[in-house]
Amino acid sequence: MTTTSASTPTFISRIPGFFADNGPGFSVSVVIAVCAQFLSEHYGAPAMLMALLLGIAFHFLAEEGRCVQGIAFTSKTVLRIGVALLGARISVELLIGLGPKLIGLVVGGVILTILFGLLGAKLLGRGWRFALLTGGSVAICGASAAMAIAAVLPKNEHSERNLIFTVLSVTILSTVAMIAYPIITAWLELDDLAAGVFLGGTIHDVAQVVGAGFSVSNETGETATLVKLIRVTMLAPVVLVFALIIRAYAEDDPQEGGKRPPLMPFFVIMFLVLAAINSFGLIPAFVQGFLADLSKWALLVSIAAVGMKTSLKTIFDVGGQAIILIVAQTIFIAAFILYGITHFAS
Repeated sequence: MTTTSASTPTFISRIPGFFADNGPGFSVSVVIAVCAQFLSEHYGAPAMLMALLLGIAFHFLAEEGRCVQGIAFTSKTVLRIGVALLGARISVELLIGLGPKLIGLVVGGVILTILFGLLGAKLLGRGWRFALLTGGSVAICGASAAMAIAAVLPKNEHSERNLIFTVLSVTILSTVAMIAYPIITAWLELDDLAAGVFLGGTIHDVAQVVGAGFSVSNETGETATLVKLIRVTMLAPVVLVFALIIRAYAEDDPQEGGKRPPLMPFFVIMFLVLAAINSFGLIPAFVQGFLADLSKWALLVSIAAVGMKTSLKTIFDVGGQAIILIVAQTIFIAAFILYGITHFAS
């Protein structure tokens, strides 16, 4: 009894210190995220892109002062919470809705885009970390995937820079695709179903998929959203496979691999648990909506913090090969999905 009563106030006494250490940095990240959302709602700019750019403008706050610890906490822990909560949007019913052929096409596109990224990175002289980061973000769900994958990659001096570059690039490319791809579907005279599969299977971020899909038709928008969520479903398995491979690789070469990730990252476990609960219909619609909003805000706040941790100069140091690689990955997945649609339709 004595031990328990003694430990309780010790735990409680740490709470004010936790908020004192992390509160300022977290609060600044929230303010930047709110500003980014305001700009997105009133001017149509992608919220993730705005949060990233505004965060970079406040880089000085992450260098020294009271905000440093809170910014680090937000960029790591809040990020993982946001990724885990994405699981509440996934269900088995979602997978069944597309049918085996289209699911195979989408899954094949994800896997082959990542493999293409590894090959392209080798040819362009980029490292495997960068290849997995860009390949996974292009193949799955843009900025959200980039942040989830970055959480399990071994850290080095370029980790923050590469993450910022990837988030910035996929957000810009996703916005360009949102405008250009519906024009391509009209030019190719794709029907509503085929157009939805193409848009949902190729555009990087969920918001841009929705925008592009419903700009064509309601049926295209619904199909595109469904296909996109199938890609989001791939996030947890892909991150888990990456973690297992990195863990095995780091065991053989600790200096290259760095600190090995856990066998199953906790945020991946939570993603899968929420997806399983939702598959059984145990998450009410209003709770699902709340968790989806909470996930969106957690990711937005965390990307603001990631932006603050990175200087603009480091982004320009990435080099032209990196731009070529991520654009090539984007073209590859678009060509693959388009070929698959044509093949299945014939």
